[in-house]
Amino acid sequence: MTWLWEKVRKSFLNRTLTFAVVPCVSRSPIRDHLHSKNIEPCEETDHWGDRLSPCPFCGHEDSPILTRSQRSCSEPTISGYSRLPPIGNSNHFLTYNRTNIPSINNENQTDQGCRKVQKNLQIESKPQYPTRHETREEFLQEIRKAHKNENFMTVQRFYMRLFDSFSEICALFKINPNQSGAKLDDPDIHLEFVYAINDALKDLSSGIHKTVLKSIINALLENNKNLYEKDEVRALFVLLQCPVFGTQSSAPIFAHLLNYIAQLSKDDHQLLVHWFRILELDKLRSLIRYIMQFITLRQFSPNDKSLPPLGKTLWWIPSAMKNLALINAANKLGTELLHFTELYNSALDHINLMRDYYNWQSFRPYECFSYCQYPFILSIVAKRIILTKDSEQQMILNARKSLVSKVARRQTPNIDIFFLNINVRRSHLVQDSLNEIAFKQKDLKKKLKVTFAGEPGLDMGGLTKEWFLLLIREIFHAEYGMFVYYSHSRRYWFSTGQMDLTNLREYNLIGVLMGLAVYNSIILDLSFPGICYRKLLSPPVVPTTNDDNVGVVENPTLDDLNEIMPDVASGLRHLLEYEGNVQEDMGLTFQVSLGEHKTPKTHKLKPNGENIPVTNESREEYVNLYLNWILNLSIYEQFRAFYFGFHSVCASNALIMLRPEEVELLVCGTDALDLNELRKATEYDGYRPDDNIVCVFWNVIESLSNEQKRKFLLFVTGSDRVPVGGMGDMNFKITRGPNRSDYLPEAHTCFNQLVLPQYSDHDQLKKKLVTAILNAEGFGME
Repeated sequence: MTWLWEKVRKSFLNRTLTFAVVPCVSRSPIRDHLHSKNIEPCEETDHWGDRLSPCPFCGHEDSPILTRSQRSCSEPTISGYSRLPPIGNSNHFLTYNRTNIPSINNENQTDQGCRKVQKNLQIESKPQYPTRHETREEFLQEIRKAHKNENFMTVQRFYMRLFDSFSEICALFKINPNQSGAKLDDPDIHLEFVYAINDALKDLSSGIHKTVLKSIINALLENNKNLYEKDEVRALFVLLQCPVFGTQSSAPIFAHLLNYIAQLSKDDHQLLVHWFRILELDKLRSLIRYIMQFITLRQFSPNDKSLPPLGKTLWWIPSAMKNLALINAANKLGTELLHFTELYNSALDHINLMRDYYNWQSFRPYECFSYCQYPFILSIVAKRIILTKDSEQQMILNARKSLVSKVARRQTPNIDIFFLNINVRRSHLVQDSLNEIAFKQKDLKKKLKVTFAGEPGLDMGGLTKEWFLLLIREIFHAEYGMFVYYSHSRRYWFSTGQMDLTNLREYNLIGVLMGLAVYNSIILDLSFPGICYRKLLSPPVVPTTNDDNVGVVENPTLDDLNEIMPDVASGLRHLLEYEGNVQEDMGLTFQVSLGEHKTPKTHKLKPNGENIPVTNESREEYVNLYLNWILNLSIYEQFRAFYFGFHSVCASNALIMLRPEEVELLVCGTDALDLNELRKATEYDGYRPDDNIVCVFWNVIESLSNEQKRKFLLFVTGSDRVPVGGMGDMNFKITRGPNRSDYLPEAHTCFNQLVLPQYSDHDQLKKKLVTAILNAEGFGME
């Protein structure tokens, strides 16, 4: 990268500098390079004619802000959107005020060149852009000609000129070059032309790529104030899509571009957020990939000599994350363009996640950058690690408190004080569980241990899984009437029946069970719709007063209802789209009934609703009131008890980082069976992977039906669901059993272990295995 630094050095000596690109925490690589070339500042000024003065934000007297103007620092403006999702905060940056060019004091000028700069800064002139008439078709024709003749000099000159300044970029790509301002829904750019130029650049030589990088340096260093309003943002929008940033050698230049964008005003960020939604999806994915590669490169290559020293690039990752946060805000602005998992960076699963989490949780979080400020980049695996470790720390803390309390009272500590001990009878499972949880509320955040009365099993995890499985199965049985099963959607929803204290205790128990499952990394087989998990995070932090509403989703939609009652949702859509006279043809009023019980329950959607007809004008109001009633109001008390049960166990700041879909994955896992993945991750004790009986075993597994495969998974793990991370993370182990063909396979669900006897042939192995998996309930089955 020597040529880059040399180019930058010359640019500093000959150009006006106008952008802030480095944090106050260290000197910039460019400045250090100038020092290394013995380019010293004059006696009373810095390198560029500015008097050294303390930065008003951090107090450093030598804050390396690359600008000819007097230093002006303020807190970052990227956060605090009033109309967009929060995208995080970080005070690692100095923000240069671009709206006004400060005057330069005459007494600070040391040569004639500086006085000329001051005079030029005071002149207000109308922007003058070069005239460019090239079209996309002409450019593509020139590219084809260059490939045919193997002569790319004209193409190279074109790219060198194009990226040399913001005015050149706007002159070529802007649809109305002499127009100021910008619209949220239209960047006023020939995007197809941008795409064509970038696509062609991908196939050109590295020499042309270097030319482009040199020109981009010039563009970033140039005085970009003499532009039409918002053209600076347009030029940056174009530069950000340039494919040369997909390589490691471009990282230093890309870092400055990302920092430049991170320091824009809130209004400029609003424009970028909306413009990102206009990009073609493959272009948006490419942009995300460039930034992800940049983050991974800096995070995992701290000693790479091709990059500037780590200590001088502490601002790289925060700058990149703020740009990625803008893309995430764009994705969430309306209907999501990309699935949220496309913004995961799985490489971050391998960093010290707990240190990052504790930095985020510290009393002075703005002094340390943390990926937890931007949870969209952390995969569900990383979030599970954080949640699990945080739960373990809370378990240890609660156990320590119990131990200290016992010692303080001069009592002999018992090992049981370290656990949440649940003792139940199989014949009275629900009632015993309710009583145990109600009596041991203070111990809910301890490690769970279950004992079934009259059974000798020692719980190393397997009995806990079975307790969850049997209890959930019994509570969701129709005879309890707590939940209604909708066969069309195959989902459970809360009953709207009359509630008493016992019913609410049972809803609270279900919430506690879900919290315990997350807290103890247990997968549950629950069939709740997605809106249930949105309600569970509304809000994600329990309110401090009982007057606040919890578990209420604002403005529920027909899509939410469709997950539960697709037939009802279809009827309401038909109502909204009906072209006839709604009042005369349908005869609806603002009163509804739900027939989940023998006697349908009626409800007035508004006062005197039974006498108010639904008309074409009022049908949208009717639908909105109906949705709010059926998804919020009709089950408020039930869900409130459920909400507080869950958060009584799982209250953690780590929960704030989770999306509703991620909570569902942590609670329920997935139903995607990939036995090849399980086979690759399997360990063997007494067998080898290529032993004949092992090969026969896997052939038998492949021949099972999907239902039998799930029963096998239940047999060996205690759950028929696949945990977060996939089957490869299950630590499955096959152990050599006795040489007795009359024995059944044994499973140790505590350890995901299968003891496989040495059967003689395929048929015998399949018969014994199927018998075992169909009769797997209870401790001691062999």
